[in-house]
Amino acid sequence: MLLERIYDEDLAQASYFIGCQAKGEAVVVDARRDVAEYLDLARRHGMRIVAVTETHIHADYLSGTRELAAVTGAETYVSGEGGVDWQYGFEAERLHHGDAIRIGNITVEARHTPGHTPEHLSFRVTDGAFSDAPGYLLSGDFVFAGDLGRPDLLDEAAGGVDTRFEGARQLFASLRDEFLALGDHVQVYPAHGAGSACGKALGALPATTVGYERLNAWWAPYLREDDEQGFIDELLDGQPDAHAYFARMKKENKDGPRLLGPLEPLGALDNAEVARRLAADEVIFVDTRDQHAVHAGTVERSLNVPGPAKAASFGAWAYDPETEDRPLVLLAPDADVAEEFRAHLVRVGIDHVAGFTPDLEGLPTTTPATVAPAELDGLDAALLLDVRNKTEHAVGHLPGSEQLSAGRVLWHTDRLPDDGTIVTYCQSGVRNSVAASALRRAGYDVVELDGSYAGWSAWRQEQDADGVFHQAGEPAVARAGA
Repeated sequence: MLLERIYDEDLAQASYFIGCQAKGEAVVVDARRDVAEYLDLARRHGMRIVAVTETHIHADYLSGTRELAAVTGAETYVSGEGGVDWQYGFEAERLHHGDAIRIGNITVEARHTPGHTPEHLSFRVTDGAFSDAPGYLLSGDFVFAGDLGRPDLLDEAAGGVDTRFEGARQLFASLRDEFLALGDHVQVYPAHGAGSACGKALGALPATTVGYERLNAWWAPYLREDDEQGFIDELLDGQPDAHAYFARMKKENKDGPRLLGPLEPLGALDNAEVARRLAADEVIFVDTRDQHAVHAGTVERSLNVPGPAKAASFGAWAYDPETEDRPLVLLAPDADVAEEFRAHLVRVGIDHVAGFTPDLEGLPTTTPATVAPAELDGLDAALLLDVRNKTEHAVGHLPGSEQLSAGRVLWHTDRLPDDGTIVTYCQSGVRNSVAASALRRAGYDVVELDGSYAGWSAWRQEQDADGVFHQAGEPAVARAGA
């Protein structure tokens, strides 16, 4: 048996390629939408992809199940569990608890493990040439290395009301009845790693085992003591902000993502034509550099989406294809980088890229407004906005600031002032630059705090060390996450 993990560092997402060497056939689980890597893997091992499936209706990326099936002719399998409200809206074979996909001697058995979502499946994998019992579990968003899939996303991102409590109870039952019923030797391969917003404390390990989690996971004592309420309270406490684009992913993945088909290669655009189209408001310019380069000068009304390494994550914060139909023009040094950037964007359903340009020559430019920490008190601002996660804000923040994470600002403008200056900051300035560019494009007067929270913290410590000031009652400068 061949089992390979394909990991996307951008979205901290894992998909799996399971192949039978004897029969030359493979199944892919939780594919992303840019499918070239799976096709290359199949060719490299002389295999044919005959089945594609997924663990659940994903919220953090757009599924490639339909795309890969269309390219390969593979049979499509999705969950048939979860009740009428959680049925997929496209044609596919429905998997129920105990159903199996078989390729050669390999059995991939579906197990209903609700909690993260009502329809969630995990897959027990048995290599029949070696054993008659499962040796592997593809756990999806059920069990991660050191953590569990959060049960509150339906409330946070899909319009649910207090579904988190039933989801938490279901997770407790799924752990007791499914996960802990497996042998300690069973290797566990989750769908996400550290950095994903699908849990609050995901480990960076690519895999774990049932036995290791049974002994060491934070939730294990609650299961041993049959303390369901304690488990629920601990699970729901301190979950990070859910990005607003998750709601769009849920809907599109349930209905069936649009098929991309073969994409036309991205070409270099003439800057005179780009300038004309920008003036006519026909395209949106995407500055892909870091915040330091952007602050030295960027295209007017452009979005800052640094990449390509995190283009999917940042792009989905700054651009909403449900409300915006203008194609993107990417700043990229060459076609290869532009293509890589687009591959990341399509993972979150941002499909319309007109082309790229390698420089800003001849384009209308501006310098984004910034303010130094020492000048902050002298600035008349309507709002001091912390665009970090709410858990970071709780650890330490600028006095008087309000929190609204960068992945939510465009979808919660009701929390922003109708006029006046908004001063924004994150931890180091990266997320802040993304959010600020999106808010400027939306018409807000935004000034970025130079150095963000880390810069302000360092400046404030210098002032305190020199005895310049320390107002009683102000929070101490805290060391929040990067």
